Amino acid sequence: FFHYSTAVEYSMSNLYVLYEHAAGYALFKVREFEEAGAFLPQVEQSVTDLSRFNSVVKLMGFSPFKSAAHALENMNAVSEGVLTDDLRLFLETNLPKDDVILGVIEPKLGAAINEMVNINCQHTGVVPEVVRGIRCHFASMIKGFTPQSASVAQLGLGHSYSRAKVKFNVHRADNMIIQSIALLDQLDKDINTFAMRIREWYSYHFPELVKIVPDNYAYARCAQMIGDRKQLTAEKIPELEEFLMDSSRAVAIVDAAKMSMGMDISPIDLINIERFAKRVIGLAEYRLELAEYLKSKMHQVAPNLATLIGEQVGARLISHAGSLTNLAKYPASTVQILGAEKALFRALKTRGNTPKYGLIFHSTFIGRAGAKNKGRISRYLANKCSIATRIDCFNEAQTDVFGKALRDQVEERLKFYEDGELPRKNVDVMCEAVKEAEEVFKSLSKKKKKKKKREIEAGLNGTLETTHDESVAAETPGKKKKKLEMEGEEEPVENGVEAEETPGKKKKKKKRVEEADESNIADESMQQEMGVDEPVKKKKKKKKSAENED
Repeated sequence: FFHYSTAVEYSMSNLYVLYEHAAGYALFKVREFEEAGAFLPQVEQSVTDLSRFNSVVKLMGFSPFKSAAHALENMNAVSEGVLTDDLRLFLETNLPKDDVILGVIEPKLGAAINEMVNINCQHTGVVPEVVRGIRCHFASMIKGFTPQSASVAQLGLGHSYSRAKVKFNVHRADNMIIQSIALLDQLDKDINTFAMRIREWYSYHFPELVKIVPDNYAYARCAQMIGDRKQLTAEKIPELEEFLMDSSRAVAIVDAAKMSMGMDISPIDLINIERFAKRVIGLAEYRLELAEYLKSKMHQVAPNLATLIGEQVGARLISHAGSLTNLAKYPASTVQILGAEKALFRALKTRGNTPKYGLIFHSTFIGRAGAKNKGRISRYLANKCSIATRIDCFNEAQTDVFGKALRDQVEERLKFYEDGELPRKNVDVMCEAVKEAEEVFKSLSKKKKKKKKREIEAGLNGTLETTHDESVAAETPGKKKKKLEMEGEEEPVENGVEAEETPGKKKKKKKRVEEADESNIADESMQQEMGVDEPVKKKKKKKKSAENED
């Protein structure tokens, strides 16, 4: 909204430029604004020369970041157009309270500053040239700042910012689908090319096999198993039946091998043919595995789209759009002709008829529709595809309930075109789908809660087991010592041999006896204190028996 004719108005107001660097925020004041606004080429010349640029721009304030994490947090906020508390405080302290214009690099950030702080922001006109000069001479304009330290700060922030962006990439599941469908198409081309090569190669030896086995994968299996046709006997018929799934064709192969018109082939040529056939078989089997992987991935990322139009067609739509989010943003008319851009522009150039369908032509619905209704059903199907894509993209929990409902609607529309039977209303179908989806979400939430409980219980059990093991491990050394001492005391009694003991051993024995007596006395005193009279009674009985004997 600024024009060069109002340069006088600019001179009355002050222009400041906010610059976000990896080291911190910087605020610059632009001098001689009317000259800079009126003569942009002069600004471009002054950018390269530092002395001339200092006459145009003056540093008003610099707020360095406290740490690398603090810098990453602020840069993420700037890229998202969010005004942080640090930036708000920096602007409030350094900007004058008068009417000022703040030049910013990011338009989203300018809108946030205008809304929160009520400062007019500008990102066009002279601002990009001024920012270019600041970027060029920033290291020399800040005191104590060198180009080396600036490059180190930029490198560290760049690595951490890129790492966070890669982790935060919401399209990482879409990327797997895009690469898988591209590889699937490439494998189809390669398998067809290699199959034609092996047909030509092996037909010199066994030309009749091509007519009997038209399938590429089955032909490669036959070529690998048969090898030399002269050695093919009726004993190999069961092996041929296993992958041909047809006994008559297996018998026909054996009969044709006996009367073949092919030339003889050397063993080294047969070895190379068998190796190449093995590679073709491996590629064909991997292609089937990749198709299953793509199917499971599509049901994880876009279950409604996969249920509605099929896994491979849905994957091609996502691949052509670039991501599921991009496909969700497309209108139904764009989804309808997605993949037929060349035909569309050719029709617009020649003023001919525009194409009715693009990639969605490979769907079974358009093939089943009549010639008159193909355009109508393609338009209806594109509408349902756009709805399914938006549900998959923006719904928190993934379910294929809506995809099934939309598929039923397309089926009913086909019947309506053929028989005239009126389909159900969209409102009724969607209400039923919403109710069913709510039930599915409830069951999923219950399963998640149960899973969390199991994980918590498993974690508690694991901690209890570890603490128990640690306590047992701590107790075992003491127990071992006690056992060793007891065994050392009981050894002479067990042997039943009164050996001659040395004086040292006698002393040890006396000490042990004294310690045992002291422990017995202590036990008796404890029992007396606790009121236990059993040992006393035993002593009394012994005394009475001694008196009776006397």
